[in-house]
Amino acid sequence: MSAVNNPILWEPPAARAEASHLHRFMDAAPVAAASYDSLWRWSVDDLPAFWAQVWSDTGVVASRQYDEVLGQPGMPGAVWFPGARLNYAQNLLRHRGSGVALIGAGEGMIERRITWDELHRMVAGVQAGLVELGVGRGDRVAAFLPNCVEAVVAMLATTALGAVWSSCSPDFGPMGVVDRFGQIRPKILLAADGYRYNGRTHSLREKVGAVCEALPELDHLVLVDFAGEPWTLPDRPVVPWSRLLGTAADEVHFEQVSADHPLFVLYSSGTTGVPKSIVHGHGGTLLQHRKEHQLHTDLQAGQHTILWFTTCGWMMWNWLVSALASGVTVVLYDGSPTYPGPEALWELAERTKISHFGTSPKFLAACAKAGLRPADVADLTAVQTVLSTGAPLHAEQFDWVYQHVDDDLQLASVSGGTDLIGCFAAGAPILPVRRGELQCRCLGMAVEAWDPSGRPVVGQPGELVCTRPFPSMPTGFWGDEDGSRYRAAYFDANPGVWTHGDLVEITPDGGMVIHGRSDTTLNPSGVRIGTAEIYRAIEPLAEIADAIVVGRPVEDDTEIVLCVRLAQGVELDAALTAHIRNTIRSATTPRHVPAYVFAVADIPYTISGKKVERAVADTISGATVHNRDALANPAALEEYSRLDFG
Repeated sequence: MSAVNNPILWEPPAARAEASHLHRFMDAAPVAAASYDSLWRWSVDDLPAFWAQVWSDTGVVASRQYDEVLGQPGMPGAVWFPGARLNYAQNLLRHRGSGVALIGAGEGMIERRITWDELHRMVAGVQAGLVELGVGRGDRVAAFLPNCVEAVVAMLATTALGAVWSSCSPDFGPMGVVDRFGQIRPKILLAADGYRYNGRTHSLREKVGAVCEALPELDHLVLVDFAGEPWTLPDRPVVPWSRLLGTAADEVHFEQVSADHPLFVLYSSGTTGVPKSIVHGHGGTLLQHRKEHQLHTDLQAGQHTILWFTTCGWMMWNWLVSALASGVTVVLYDGSPTYPGPEALWELAERTKISHFGTSPKFLAACAKAGLRPADVADLTAVQTVLSTGAPLHAEQFDWVYQHVDDDLQLASVSGGTDLIGCFAAGAPILPVRRGELQCRCLGMAVEAWDPSGRPVVGQPGELVCTRPFPSMPTGFWGDEDGSRYRAAYFDANPGVWTHGDLVEITPDGGMVIHGRSDTTLNPSGVRIGTAEIYRAIEPLAEIADAIVVGRPVEDDTEIVLCVRLAQGVELDAALTAHIRNTIRSATTPRHVPAYVFAVADIPYTISGKKVERAVADTISGATVHNRDALANPAALEEYSRLDFG
């Protein structure tokens, strides 16, 4: 369904827009940029000039400047900033003083405030401790940690050495961890003794023991006392975190590396096979995040505090921590976002004066379903921007934020992914917010929506492609020596063009609407339908607590199957089924109406909080679902294998 003429819900006050990094950047641009659209057009037409200005404007710290911005412009294989020598961690630790760099918070925790000077001292000590354990340039350090201060310190200490960082959240199953870390063969594993979630403490002893057994090349296990329940493993010496932290060191050493030197290894969700091990480099990650934090998110040094509810197993953790380079305070939260109630994060926002509140549609939906009005439970006057990602943000959720959080804030829905460790579409502090739309395509990202014949379209759904290279493209996949898996992932469908796998719509006003994953796009009678359109239609129904929609192949067509988790005390009878179908028909088209509606006990999600439509579709069709350890609730799939389509 077209997003044309979506109403404006908010416009930035003139003073706020004029004080933004983006406004200043436009004034300094070497072209006359009278509008965001003209600036975006220049940024994708002249990539070297645009990214050179980002490098200069954001003050990248480098011991040697680049010889040229873009040495080889083709995809795949683009070479960014050849000749440069820099270090990602050095750019994050560029600030000093008594200002607060990190706030550590979570279930059952006393909030910790770490100043910039304290952060430097902690990183220096841990780095020296890692060196004593034999870690050097190119070695891999893996972390099985909660979202905590220790994770950030260890990451900075590791990457400052030119070693490679990779992390998983502690709610992963042991095989899910091994499927990831087993590919990169880490020298060091950092693990927590346990973590807290939903009022319970979960020991990690058994999981960590199983992971260590499956990583025979592991030299050392470092144990972080996070949950206050330390333990030991038989036949496995444990190095306490306190030993690393207490190692004598005066300053952090910043190994100078090339822009494409491996920085992070991130992983795809892995619900359809072994996860892809996606390698991101120092320069591309830094430049992409600096652009997004300053130009799109408008983080101002010494003025702003940012939270994003995330785990260490999701790329939003890496994105969040990179905000240190902008000189803002980063809030780390670990635990359930709705414990002891849905007001928990909003109350944290009040206590820590959060200006940029990052969340997901799932969390906002949980607050709405609980009948929460955040403005009534917390003083949110410091919140200037609410950011959301992880799934499409429905139009009704835009209404909810402006009605129940604040009517004078920027609501920035953003979209990108692990593959680019950043965004294709995001917010802009000088643009209005339109109902149901992402504000804009990101600067420097030549994003288009293509129809099946490969032509760009506006005002209708199409395949999200990026026609020109960008700095945070993966430097490759770990172990993919000939690059074949990398090429197959993004360039097989359209050679020379990045094909992302999302179904999107570019609106006439320059915004974007996400219609879902194109690989789970529904095709009843040959008409392409994004699953997000159906979710959006049923979102207001109080009878439905959650839902998942997939396509079921039948002969030469596709049937739409809708599975709903009902609200407490509700039963799926003929009347409710008819009401659901009529609601979808009224909000969309008759082609969107599901052929089957089933009530299920649970909806399967990945550990990073994304619905696994592909896994449900495979289960329904009888195909094998690989790597169930990537799921937060793998047992939920069993019910789908027993659905009766007779």
